[in-house]
Amino acid sequence: MDANEYQRLALTTLNPALGEQDVLINGVMGLCGEAGEAIDLVKKHLAQGHPLDRERLAGELGDVAWYLAETAHAIGYPLNEILQMNIHKLKARYPEGFRTEDSLRRRDAGEGAR
Repeated sequence: MDANEYQRLALTTLNPALGEQDVLINGVMGLCGEAGEAIDLVKKHLAQGHPLDRERLAGELGDVAWYLAETAHAIGYPLNEILQMNIHKLKARYPEGFRTEDSLRRRDAGEGAR
């Protein structure tokens, strides 16, 4: 399955009662909420001694993917295009792959974190 097929299938579960703006808001808020649930699992593992529940974390990542697909749809982008744009940006930033020196140079130049 490619990302566009995932997006198409995921969107079959989108609430049809939501308007355009509501889809965007739901998508972005959902991304934040699900990312929070994922970090909470990692926090409990690292700071509280819980075993890392990889299956539950994988489930949260699936939820992140759903909200990513919804948000991309809300702004009129196929998910494949979003992913391709990101790879293009990363290749421009790190043409030889990640290097700490390049990241520090970006930080010192005031560019974004990723």
